[in-house]
Amino acid sequence: MFTGIIEGVGTLDAVIHDGGDRRFWVATPEGFLADTAIGDSIAVSGACLTVVEMEGDRFRADVSAETLAATTAGSWEAGRALNLEHALTLAKPLGGHLVSGHVDGVGHLRSRHEDARSWRMEFEVPAALARYVARKGSICIDGISLTVNDVDGAHFGVNIVPHTWANTTLGTLAIDGAANMEVDLIARYTERLLSAGDHA
Repeated sequence: MFTGIIEGVGTLDAVIHDGGDRRFWVATPEGFLADTAIGDSIAVSGACLTVVEMEGDRFRADVSAETLAATTAGSWEAGRALNLEHALTLAKPLGGHLVSGHVDGVGHLRSRHEDARSWRMEFEVPAALARYVARKGSICIDGISLTVNDVDGAHFGVNIVPHTWANTTLGTLAIDGAANMEVDLIARYTERLLSAGDHA
């Protein structure tokens, strides 16, 4: 589990094709891996990846064909900036919302404009995910916990404060650019419980 509070921005250092899978080497900020062990989970732009090897300030993760197909990772190339977050521990403040690191789908940035010192960004999600996006609810975009400001069908808006703009990859996302989306876990489980009741 994660919180959606980004702890650093890394860089995809190398991509190694291995059959239908890929191996990613991710370079992290200095000291980011100080308390990391082999087998630990790190959210990489919203996708939960397992550390299988470390070398200085970079780590390697194996990425399955499923993850490559279900996230933006299939299009990642060396040099790409990536949002990073260590897994949640009991000693860590829950500053964002509960995030699993299991991407639900890929959305696209449709517009953005400045609003005082912040930025307003409008995204579009696949129709199948739209029902989970609610005004004033939470959503995770490329690993970042954000509050939904408004919803119009499959489109929704978020407000990006200066700190988030400066310390994540959102400022580099181009119009129509793809982003990993994870909807609120509460919405997911609420729907499941209600549908289970229909078959009881």
